[in-house]
Order: sequence, then structure tokens, then C-alpha cells
Amino acid sequence: MFTSLSFNTAHMAKLSLGSTFPISLSLHRYHPITACHVATPSTTTSSTPSPDHHPSLEVIGGARDRFLPPLHSTLRQPYHPFPLIAWNRHVETIFASFFRNVPDVRLRRECLRVEDGGTVALDWVSGDHYNLPPDAPILILLPGLTGGSQDSYPRYMITKARSKGWRAVVFNSRGCGESPVTTPQFYSASFVGDMREVVAHASSRYPEANLYAVSWSLGANILVRYLGDESHACPLSGAVSLCNPFNLVDAFEEFTKGFNRVYDRALARSIREIFKKHILLFEDIGGEFNIPLALNAERVRDFDEGLTRVSFGFKSLDEYYYKASCFHSIKHVQIPLLCIQAANDPISPARAIPREEIEANRNCLLIVTPKGGHLGWVAGAEAPLGAPWTDPVVMDFLEHLERGTRKTPGSSSDSLASPKGLHHAHI
Repeated sequence: MFTSLSFNTAHMAKLSLGSTFPISLSLHRYHPITACHVATPSTTTSSTPSPDHHPSLEVIGGARDRFLPPLHSTLRQPYHPFPLIAWNRHVETIFASFFRNVPDVRLRRECLRVEDGGTVALDWVSGDHYNLPPDAPILILLPGLTGGSQDSYPRYMITKARSKGWRAVVFNSRGCGESPVTTPQFYSASFVGDMREVVAHASSRYPEANLYAVSWSLGANILVRYLGDESHACPLSGAVSLCNPFNLVDAFEEFTKGFNRVYDRALARSIREIFKKHILLFEDIGGEFNIPLALNAERVRDFDEGLTRVSFGFKSLDEYYYKASCFHSIKHVQIPLLCIQAANDPISPARAIPREEIEANRNCLLIVTPKGGHLGWVAGAEAPLGAPWTDPVVMDFLEHLERGTRKTPGSSSDSLASPKGLHHAHI
């Protein structure tokens, strides 16, 4: 664990990108009670002050008029980053990853075997099955690259959701959060099959409940791809994307610059450690796989070249990063989607945000804060050691959807959510 902000590569392996920066491979804080049953962008603000949000925030999107009212209490206040910590995007990112408190949440693990024989781990809050009504809304949480339910940011969201009477579950991807790997395939930015099965499983367990999802970094890329693929058939009633890279070509280009190379090496180390635990599954796999390259990856690109892009049928790494990017999917999203980004995110660059697509889709709202780093947002009432600034905004948005206030379809303020059984806002 860091004791100072001097960088030690071994300690940096606790970090995670593309989805989780607080990515911890050492799971000493994680105890589910049952096992399986870049260049700094300039500060972005609105061009003119608006009565519905403070000018320190950029707020755009085709659903702006419908989504802003429930968020006024937070968005009308100036964004005040915590002094000293937020002066530098790397300091804020690393502080949040290593020094933010980790809420004590008792979890119950369920291992879900998916169609191809792979396994994902679902961590539910212990006791919620008995303590909450069957129609309590369900919040599926998707951490980032190598992240899981051991990290602070999904645990804060669990705590916030539980305080509102929601049922939360963390979706640990294959190999993450000590999830077992049972086939010679991990997960990727392009693969939404596991997400589809997790949603179907949660729906079958609690058929009376509405389903929502909150995602971070690479998990956000996967979620938005899922929303686009499902389009009108999406069974979720709403979703939130945080620190989404959107364009993986741009994100991985940032990895080659300056201090970001430290993140790249740390993430590569984290992925290697997961891979080594399951190396026997890949023995004699043959084909285009380059197992030695993946096993000794010094950069995330090395692992993706040796294993990921081959596993998912891409001819080249450039093809994988381009086609796996979720900015293509925004135009197909047919449920309420809130995206929150930081203008100075070192991992998910502001230039990659698909502003035009978000503006054109009347289901989407984008909020960009001037500071925040990657998965930092050390601001708000609980800063510096408590929940990030984003958590109350996310819950206000989701609570508004769950209330299901629907206006007449086609009016200027169509409902953001729908009554039970009606999962989409009309467009």
C-alpha cells in the first residue's frame, strides 16, 4: 500500500485502467462470506451560465431537458475539488485509489456458469435476499479492467444504493475479484455476452424488480456496447457510465505519453498476475495465440496482442481497439443513459467523448467535471476519504427513473423511466 505519493511499480500494480483505477490485485480486503454456490485537456465549462447547472460543469445531451430536474440540488452547486489533492490529475487519481476509505460491506458470492462454460462471480449484499422486498430495484455494478468488489468505488455505490432500499450486485468479470476462470478465455472490451447473461439471471431471480446498471472505465465501455447491441430490446430501465474511455484507440494512445506509461506497466502487471494463475488452461492452445508475449506483457497492448484480440477474432490490435470502442454504440442506446466524465482524466481523454452522438440521442445526458482524474472525483461532502462526488448524482438520477414518472409520449419532458414492465422511455 502506498505510504506516500512516490511511485513504486510494485505498488502501482494495485491500480487499474479502462475501467477501474482503484484496481487491487491483492484481495486482502475482500471476504465474501460464501464462495461459489495523457495530455491534460483544458477545463471544460458551459459557454454561458445556465439556471439548471453551475457553469463549472459542462452538461449536454439530447435528454438534457428531461434528465436535469432531479439533479438540480447537486448540479446547481459549483464543483469544488478538494484542495491540494486535486491540483494534479495524477495525484487525485492515485490518492483515490490508495487512500480513499473502503466501506465494510458483507458480501455473498454466487458463481454463474455462462453459456460457453466460463464463469463470472456475482457478489450480492449478504442478507438482502431476505431483508428487501422482491420488487426492490436491482443495481448491477461493473468495475473496470481487473477491478472487482474489493475496490472502494463499487462498495461506496453499494452503500449508497442500500441506503435507498436498492438491491446491489457486483459483476466480477472472468478472473477479476478472484472470480474463477474455467475456460481458456478471459473478457474483453468488445465482449457483451457475459453482461447479457448476468442481466438475464438477475431478472429471472427477481422478476418483479426493475434492473439498472452502473459502470466504470472499461466496464463502462462494455455496458454502453451492451446497451447499443440490445437497443429497443434492452431489459434495463436505466444505466450510468463513469470515466468511460469511449474510444480505445485514443485511450491507448494516451498510455504512451509521459506518466501514463506508469499506469500501463502497472495494469500489465495486474493482468499478468491473473493470467499466471490460470496458465494451464492455455497449454497447447496453438493458433495465432502468443502465450509467451501475454505471459511477459510489459504493456497492456502486449497482452491484448498475445491473447485478447485472438480470443475474440480480431485480425489486428488496431481493429480490436477500434471495433471494441463504444462510441459506435451511443446512437443505438434506447434507455436513459447518464455519462459522467472528468475533463482532466489521464486514462479516458476528454477528446474521445462522443459529444455529437450524445447530443443527438434524446436518451443520453453527459456531465463533464473540470477535475476528477480517473475514478477520483475527490470533491463533495465526503471528500477526501469518503465517497466520490459522483455518487449522489448517480443515485438521484436512478431514483428519478425508478419513480417512473411518465409524461405523454412525444412531449418535451417525456418520462425518464417507466412503470413496472415498461423499461424504455419513448423516443
